[in-house]
Amino acid sequence: MINALLRAAATFSAARSLRAAADQAINRVLLALGIGAALAVSSACFTFAAYVVLERHLDAASALAIVGGVWGVAAAAGFITLRR
Repeated sequence: MINALLRAAATFSAARSLRAAADQAINRVLLALGIGAALAVSSACFTFAAYVVLERHLDAASALAIVGGVWGVAAAAGFITLRR
């Protein structure tokens, strides 16, 4: 009798901890998606702002080349950092 009650309590406890772990995993995934979306939007806005400022002083092709070069250097630095 005691053995069955202990087994039921252990099963209930395991199910509760499994639900808590699933909730934490869902929250982390949603947080990562939100951060990714925020980074994408902010980088697009800052890129456009830099392009507009540079285009006022240079022609459109030069401004685009500078902005693209900055993103290329950032991507190369990120690649090198992640490869180590």
